[in-house]
Parts: sequence; C-alpha cells; structure tokens
Amino acid sequence: MKKSDLEYFETILKDRKEQIIKNINDSVSEIDELRRNGAVDEFDIASITADSDLGYSLGAKQRNELREIESSLLKVKNGTYGICESCEENISMARLKAKPNVKLCITCQELSEKNLI
Repeated sequence: MKKSDLEYFETILKDRKEQIIKNINDSVSEIDELRRNGAVDEFDIASITADSDLGYSLGAKQRNELREIESSLLKVKNGTYGICESCEENISMARLKAKPNVKLCITCQELSEKNLI
C-alpha cells in the first residue's frame, strides 16, 4: 500500500477513534446527569434504567469498534494494514474505504460468516 493511502486511512481511523471516545463520554455524562437529578416517579426510574441499558449496549459496541480501530492503527504503524488476517492477501481499497477497521477480505469474511474458517 502506498504511503499516501496509509496516511489517509490513519487519519480516518484516528478521526473515528476520537468520535467514539466523545460519544462514550457524552453518553456517560448524560446518564450521570439523569441520576444526579434524581428520579421523580416510576416513569423517570424506568426511563433512566432504559437509557442506562441502551447506553451500555451502545457503549459495548463502540468499545469493540474502538479496539478494532486500535488494532488497525497498530497495523498501519507496523506496515500490515490492509492485509487479510486469514489469507494474508490484500484487502480491496473499496472494502477498506467502506470499513477502515476491517480485518478480513470479502472472501474470507463470507467464509467466516458461514463458519467455514
């Protein structure tokens, strides 16, 4: 992969990382604010509980994506970014542009989804 391509993806990955960290921090702050204000009735309690559950679920997804991004940034650094973790072939640029933190080429992804690898 060309240096300019690596720099492009590094920027995309770092920007997404910052966005996720901000989203997680904002969600935590909102839930903390609801709790600090205190629940007035059972509807408020239900709303806080639902917000907490949703926040946890979204937060877990974002933390997982954050780990994938960190892994991708490490690959950029060590020169293995864009290489499929299964077959070790290059991942297409179109696939990387669609999902910069992808680990598998499209063929291996399809095989993985069918539990064939």
